[in-house]
Amino acid sequence: MFVLQKQKSCSMKNVLFIFIVGLSLVSCAQQSNNNAVSKTIDHNLDKFQVAYFASGCFWCVEAVYESVNGVYEVVSGYSGGVKKNPTYEEVCTGKLKHAEAVKVYYDSSIVDFETLVDVFFNSHDPSQKNAQGPDHGPQYRSIAFYSTADEKVIIERKIGVLRKARTWSQITTEVTPFEIFYPAEDYHQNYERLHPDQPYLRRVSIPRLNQFKKKMPEVLKH
Repeated sequence: MFVLQKQKSCSMKNVLFIFIVGLSLVSCAQQSNNNAVSKTIDHNLDKFQVAYFASGCFWCVEAVYESVNGVYEVVSGYSGGVKKNPTYEEVCTGKLKHAEAVKVYYDSSIVDFETLVDVFFNSHDPSQKNAQGPDHGPQYRSIAFYSTADEKVIIERKIGVLRKARTWSQITTEVTPFEIFYPAEDYHQNYERLHPDQPYLRRVSIPRLNQFKKKMPEVLKH
């Protein structure tokens, strides 16, 4: 049994899983093993297009996008807030307006932005305001960032379709112009791949990934 300290505003995961399994568990909102191997970034990333999304714990979101064919790399980080170079502990307070987000490097000849938006809406619950699953706080809110007018149109059109279909009771997703992205600390990168037995991942992230795979099998890497 182990207990790790965390920010008060990020306590929901521990409360949930103490109830479920009777243990104090590591969560997305806790420090993880500092010895985790950092993400290796290729020097040729400039040849790819980029997109930015926030939809809850970035461990989960990173794993979802890395399963998509045409996505070359995904980096976990922070965006949508006001403070330069925020730390994880600062973002975890929910006071900086930053959300846990991902930067997606993709090859548009294989997968287009519209498909990435479909992945976004098929891999989380956009009706939850300032929350996703057991995680609560503005750092977990739903945001689709756009870098061009065309990207904004694509996002808003998709939201319109979902509202018309009444797929969700409400859509809380923010459609936000992209400004800046700050990569998260090394120990957050590739987290699901490096820590497959971590209790939070087993209870939340991996089921979320598997649910997405069932919804969009046609976009997955083989």
